[in-house]
Amino acid sequence: MSTAFDPIDLSGRTLRNRIAMAPMTRSRAGEGGVATELTAEYYAQRASAGLIVTEGIQPSVVGQGYPDTPGLHSAEQVAAWRKVTDAVHAAGGTIFAQLMHAGRVGHPVLLPDGLINVAPSPVAAEGQVYTAEGPKDFITPRELTGDEIRATVADFAAAARGAVDAGFDGVELHGANGYLIHQFLAPGSNHRTDAWGGTVENRIRFAVEAAAAVAAEIGAHRTGFRVSPGNPANGISEPDPEPVYTALAKELAALDLAYLHVMEVGDVRELTVRLRRDFGGTFVLNPRSEGPTGPDALALIEDGTADIITFGALFLANPDLPARLRTEGPYNTPDRATYYGGTEKGYTDYAAL
Repeated sequence: MSTAFDPIDLSGRTLRNRIAMAPMTRSRAGEGGVATELTAEYYAQRASAGLIVTEGIQPSVVGQGYPDTPGLHSAEQVAAWRKVTDAVHAAGGTIFAQLMHAGRVGHPVLLPDGLINVAPSPVAAEGQVYTAEGPKDFITPRELTGDEIRATVADFAAAARGAVDAGFDGVELHGANGYLIHQFLAPGSNHRTDAWGGTVENRIRFAVEAAAAVAAEIGAHRTGFRVSPGNPANGISEPDPEPVYTALAKELAALDLAYLHVMEVGDVRELTVRLRRDFGGTFVLNPRSEGPTGPDALALIEDGTADIITFGALFLANPDLPARLRTEGPYNTPDRATYYGGTEKGYTDYAAL
């Protein structure tokens, strides 16, 4: 029986344990969407994780959905991330960059040069986004053309190349939480009638094309993929997620990716188990829980539900989380007021044991 504290092989790379840091937006990038010295300190503090997955990083200018989030589409951004990866590697850690195109989530005031948010179809998300001008309603996005879809796939591949050049050990494509890839998967946000819409096969096409392009650019062994079946975040409507995600899992399995990362929202454990079987490779799970994922989730490794468990808020507040899980605490309490934006408070000032 495997435990959370055993090493695991991830496509030829040995992870020190099976406890991973989940991707979490922190909105603390510097001007121009660059990682800062504080970013390097934050991730290096958490390098005892078997795997760190970064906050969402936009692969293109129009992919930005929130204020002060980092990118991987300029030479300056790539150079800045090198300081982060060097710091994590010096501390013995492994770090993947999460590539996140927000699609319709965001607002034009966050974008330069008169750009408008894009999506599979001109369907606005419900809700608002925070901006420097205060909360703004989501707008009706501009529908991507076929050529623009292909260009967006190329953007993901180019950002993945930038990530490897910056020293990242790999990338994770964000296909969850209502962002662009998820918008293509979900019938509520994808009303297309061309090759990227309508049938299950067509709605998963963009996700598969993006994964294939990234794998071709940097290697499948450096490519992970995250999904959250049925997750209603950011106005997503997925009344029947099983056919979509089982088909997607099989296509991703054929690409021999490093891992599939499932974020459970709602009562979807039966589907989770099926996705593990259909994918067949390393299976990463952010399990359903009441509140932040806690130490009880480690049992899901022991019973074979998952190979690796990701922790979000608990890792945010406990930089040495694997040590605390081993000793069964104590745990720092996350401060919600400092989750997004700000300085070192609530970012790098949580105490280690």
